[in-house]
Amino acid sequence: MQIARFPYSAAMHDEPARPVPDDEHAQIAASTFRMLSDPTRVKILWSLFQEESSVNALAEAVGATPAAVSQHLAKLRLSGLVESRKEGTFAFYRAADEHVRRLLAETLSHAEHVTGVAKDQDPHSY
Repeated sequence: MQIARFPYSAAMHDEPARPVPDDEHAQIAASTFRMLSDPTRVKILWSLFQEESSVNALAEAVGATPAAVSQHLAKLRLSGLVESRKEGTFAFYRAADEHVRRLLAETLSHAEHVTGVAKDQDPHSY
């Protein structure tokens, strides 16, 4: 049986497509989508892909309370999407997965098309 090959962008791997993902990979993908299913987490992650940040700076950037941002960061850290480092009494966070950055950028670009902000080949904001 020959596996069909699909055109991949330069960012994707050039290898045969699997007809169905295995259980482990499907579970990891679903877990990643669960982490991205909250609008505040999307904003936090996108901000962290731009630059490392503290809880208070993130709270201001995404329009949420520091307590709410801390809870979201804890979930993102446990899932491996965010890393942290301590500097004195401050904690700084950064996004940890370049694959997720590409996924998030593509999804946000899709949102621009859905809302009509971008049309056809218009440049994207993300």
